[in-house]
Amino acid sequence: MPDYLLPQGAGYGVVVGIGLFFSAFMIMLTAIQARYTGFSPKNSEEFTSASRSIKPGLIASGIVSAWTWAATLLQSSAVAYKFGISGPWWYGAGATVQILLFAMLAAKLKLNAPYAHTWLEIIGARWGKVAHGVFMFFGLATNIIVSSMLVLGGSATVTDLTGMHTIAACFLIPLGVAIYVVVGGMRSTLLCDYTHTTALFAIILTFIFTKMHELLTAASVHAPVSGNAHGSYVTMRSKNGLIFGVINIIGNFATVFQDQAYWQRAIASRPGTTVKAYLLGGLAWFAIPFTFATTLGLAAVALNGDADMKVLTPADVSAGLPASAAAAALLGKSGATAILILLFLAVTSACSAELIAVSSILTYDVYKAYINPRATEEQILRVGHAGVAFYAIVCGVAGTIFYYIGISMGWLYTFMGVLLGSAVVPIALAITWRKANKWGCIGGAIAGLLLGIVAWLVTAATRHDGLLTVETTGGDYEMLAGNLAAIGVGGIVATVVSYIWPEDFSWEATRSINKPAAPESEKVAEDSDSDKKGADVAVSTKAASIADSFDRTEEDKELDPVALTKAFNFASWSSIGLFVTLILIIPLPLFFSQHVYGVGGFTGWVIVGIIWTFFSAFAVVIYPLWESRAAIAQISKGVFKDLFQRGSGKFVAETPGATAQSAHV
Repeated sequence: MPDYLLPQGAGYGVVVGIGLFFSAFMIMLTAIQARYTGFSPKNSEEFTSASRSIKPGLIASGIVSAWTWAATLLQSSAVAYKFGISGPWWYGAGATVQILLFAMLAAKLKLNAPYAHTWLEIIGARWGKVAHGVFMFFGLATNIIVSSMLVLGGSATVTDLTGMHTIAACFLIPLGVAIYVVVGGMRSTLLCDYTHTTALFAIILTFIFTKMHELLTAASVHAPVSGNAHGSYVTMRSKNGLIFGVINIIGNFATVFQDQAYWQRAIASRPGTTVKAYLLGGLAWFAIPFTFATTLGLAAVALNGDADMKVLTPADVSAGLPASAAAAALLGKSGATAILILLFLAVTSACSAELIAVSSILTYDVYKAYINPRATEEQILRVGHAGVAFYAIVCGVAGTIFYYIGISMGWLYTFMGVLLGSAVVPIALAITWRKANKWGCIGGAIAGLLLGIVAWLVTAATRHDGLLTVETTGGDYEMLAGNLAAIGVGGIVATVVSYIWPEDFSWEATRSINKPAAPESEKVAEDSDSDKKGADVAVSTKAASIADSFDRTEEDKELDPVALTKAFNFASWSSIGLFVTLILIIPLPLFFSQHVYGVGGFTGWVIVGIIWTFFSAFAVVIYPLWESRAAIAQISKGVFKDLFQRGSGKFVAETPGATAQSAHV
């Protein structure tokens, strides 16, 4: 029986104990929210979209939390272990640019479908049931792949450190998360994401102060990296690192553009600050894999041969274990405990995003669309809760299946673009371009999927004499071929067909999705104002809308199509500029120069990561507190009144049109 650094009880304690703690924490937050604010998760709109009222700092924190998968910590460290400093850069930059570019889609969402609950509702309203069904396949496949990676990565590390049974971890991790998601809904999930992100940055900052250059230089001599300049770990000239970068970029386009979790945060955001939230969240997230992997991934290389360092097999690296091995070697049991807690927080926060995302799809795109179109508020909320619980079980089952057939988190991570990449461009065109052709986008998605799989398998068979196994199909060149074919064919077919047979879609059908009806007394005035603004600003006393969270003047301003078009243009220029900087201007000259960093250069590289991490921590930890200071003051006054004064501190809504809820979280 192998020796484990931590007792098995520690694994169950973290997975079950901390999971129950956050469930209790969510129950407390929900009770506070219901009593001292105007928001209640008993409302379906609040449960799934937080009444579309969240400010940018908390949205940015939620984006960081949702995008910090097990792979963010484990796979990034694994590619640092394999390729050197190029691995963390390509992982971080290759998965940051999608969030930055998603800001454009988020702006179009607010402009063209301000009341939608899911991105699939937009597809259905524009192109009907066939397109809705095809793209629902890609959407749910994305959720299953992402959730499986979360469960596989989390369970592998928990098992490696504590000996906890892998299958127990596969089921207990998502089930624990499901409790607080059902209780709190979207707003409380975002607040829990904030606490996870705060703890995540605190733990990461404990790992980043290390000196490794001499050890890495020695490692380059004893075990040079194939394809790297002079076999060095401290160079951006890495052929395999560049290949991974391409795979990473394609795969993460799929898992951002097709994952309801990211659309959900755009939906929950206030219209006027959606773009700001995504740009802030994307830039803040980059520091996590870049700094964490540069530290622990390279530490695992530097400590090879050390008595305290575990000997890592290729299977261990694919499972993402270099980070935990390095943490344990550097700090002993305290390091192992820290990485265990860090990983659990990352897995559970991302898992909570997946749970509520799939619940929304099952509720609005399956139940309400096909089973009960006239569903009541109570029925919708009940199905939403059931969807969370159901998908938590699916996560455990999917993780178990992949575990028993020998597929690791690392294999899935590079494969996701093969399966999902073909729908990236068609979905982007469907949301942003009025000329996008329905059958061109459907055909592109399907053709790209089929040809991506063919290219992947043919490359594997050609390189390995017809032998197709998990190992032979998981190589860099095999995955690169499949990823490129999938996204390339999907994008080319969708774009070319749309240019040859363009549509002329007006967006009126999507702008009317879930559009709340105005009260009788306000209809005439609202109709007149809508004609002037070109946007619906009606408010329902029964259906929650954007206006439930701030007053009419703010709503008019934030849904003004002129302002939202400006936001889209800003998102386009800034996100494309950052894409060019992070993917082309910085890494490619370093790649072609074949430069190997000395002590000073490597120190500067690490310092940049440290400074970026501190700025990121400020953006997603301190800034959300500042922007919610009015809400915190409101809640504190209510609690104080309940405890120390006569009367009730319970929130009482003001008359319609007043700014009663302007101090929202």
